[in-house]
Amino acid sequence: MKSPAFARLPEVVLLTDLDPIPPHEAVEMFHDAMVDEHAKSTRESNKHRLQAFVQFCDEEGIENLNEVTGRDLYKYRIWRREGQGDGRDPIKTVTLKGQLATLRRFLQFAADIDAVPQGFYEKLTLPTMTNGEDVSETTLDPERAIEILDYLEKARPSTRDHIILALLWETGARTGAIRGLDLEDVDLEGDHPRFSGPALQFVHRPETDTPLKNREAGTRWNRISEKTARYIEDYIDFHRDDVTDEYGREPLLTTSNGRPAGNTFRTTLYRITRPCWRGEDCPHDRDIDDCEATHIDHASKCPSARSPHDVRSGRVTYYRREDVPRRVVKDRLNASTDILDRHYDRRSDREQAEQRSDFLPDI
Repeated sequence: MKSPAFARLPEVVLLTDLDPIPPHEAVEMFHDAMVDEHAKSTRESNKHRLQAFVQFCDEEGIENLNEVTGRDLYKYRIWRREGQGDGRDPIKTVTLKGQLATLRRFLQFAADIDAVPQGFYEKLTLPTMTNGEDVSETTLDPERAIEILDYLEKARPSTRDHIILALLWETGARTGAIRGLDLEDVDLEGDHPRFSGPALQFVHRPETDTPLKNREAGTRWNRISEKTARYIEDYIDFHRDDVTDEYGREPLLTTSNGRPAGNTFRTTLYRITRPCWRGEDCPHDRDIDDCEATHIDHASKCPSARSPHDVRSGRVTYYRREDVPRRVVKDRLNASTDILDRHYDRRSDREQAEQRSDFLPDI
């Protein structure tokens, strides 16, 4: 009788059904596959995130995606956490989580095209976030937003800078929605039967490069004030470039070349939210003459500079301070109450407690 030690071991099944493919080609296929389901900005963001993975594979000599192992994924996670791949300092946990989540989605796609084994993506674990760690704390304080708008109304009325901030602040909309507005989407006289005053309509138009984040569900009308309507009218009459975009549409906001790029809104906000831009003293004890953030290309390096996302969070905070019903805020900003609470409401704990007390009976 043979000893159990010499018993026949189970036959190892080799994975022979994988098709060789270079990592960069698989990333291109993934990018192409997203066209039908995702906005261009999302596709470009995912492609940018995966470039670091392609670079990692090049440095490790991995020429075939079939050869990537669980150990490689762990090494990549550490490599990326330390800021490798773009020459930066170590990245924040929330940034790392987002980049690894994109890689997991890519590996799921790679399994569908027989580039890696099914379920291989599960070998890439995501970092655990502590409470609130995945939430940005920056915002444009409502008082500051109103101060900047007041300055623009006096110093640069009806310019594109003014209208960008006015629309972002008054509607609380995302930049993609503002960018996608056409002249025909704006009713400055209040002729629409549903409204008694001026309004504008956000429309999902993915086929001509102006999708809304929530697609058709994001299509909606928003009221605007009479004052903002008059400024928009003056912008159209005196400052708007009379151009069409590459699809023959007439954008509301324009550059000399057509519809502004998405980055135009971000750089505009960085520039006009710097205190020194409005002639104020620097609150950061910097020498204005030597500060690199005074240069238009480096405005984002000013600690006081804020992004369009910060305007949106500031608007939510303003609504909440004024006790605007959540349902109204949710519908106007086209976001769930959970997202509004978690990512946009910047009231302090004390403010929230005091507002709650207004609705509670005295004990």
